[in-house]
Amino acid sequence: MPITEKKTKELEKIARKLRYEIVMMIGAGKPGHLGGSSSIADIVSVLYFHKMRIDPQNPRWPDRDRFLLSKGHAALAQYAALAELGYFPKEELRTLKELGTACQGHPEMLRTPGIEANTGSLGQGLSVACGIALAGRLDKKDYKVYCIIGDGEIAEGQIWEASMTASNFQLDNLVAILDKNRVQAMGPVVERYDTNPHPEKWKAFGWHIIEIDGHDITQIVDALDQADEIKGKPTMIIANTVKSKGVPFAEGKAQFHHGVMTPEQYETARKLFED
Repeated sequence: MPITEKKTKELEKIARKLRYEIVMMIGAGKPGHLGGSSSIADIVSVLYFHKMRIDPQNPRWPDRDRFLLSKGHAALAQYAALAELGYFPKEELRTLKELGTACQGHPEMLRTPGIEANTGSLGQGLSVACGIALAGRLDKKDYKVYCIIGDGEIAEGQIWEASMTASNFQLDNLVAILDKNRVQAMGPVVERYDTNPHPEKWKAFGWHIIEIDGHDITQIVDALDQADEIKGKPTMIIANTVKSKGVPFAEGKAQFHHGVMTPEQYETARKLFED
């Protein structure tokens, strides 16, 4: 069912709010993952506030859809969404990476409500997602499993083992989303470990391929809806995105993968997303 213009605007506003919280969590003078968190904000907005079947009051509800952030360093976007939904108090966001916080530098399932798996050791999340999807089939559950991976991350060999597993077991309840922002920690993907071409590779591994603008809410919704109709194979949504989307001084720049904003940059970024 096509998304309404009203709902599209609502999700765009939520994505803007997530980016605001990402900037606020990082602050000035401290290193933080602005780049990869901001590039997935629109996708996270659609998943949590439109697509997924979840219950913030019952995070372990057996019939919930599952979301795994394989590129766990981008957890700031997920934390912002979880707090907005009421999984934990918003005040917790201001304690990012402090000792004992629910908002660790990478997702931790035993500490943070709404987190499905510990991720961030790159390359492992898709394997975990395959296991959860297989478990759903064995338990005769109809939940979907969504997993965001990065275009730098897929240089990890375990990603491709998982891709073969998903195809071999025909995991049509699994949807992976490739955050193709083209920049990894130390520079452009094509100059470091070129993982291209992406559509051809995933198709060869037996996946259904959808390619979209990862900042266009309507395209994100349509792709996720299309994935619901695919039977007998997993779906890969290749989302073309911009590193540090929405923050002009940081867009497309590797130094903001895990960089430090000056006080002036922080104020500029904060004001960009204030209502």
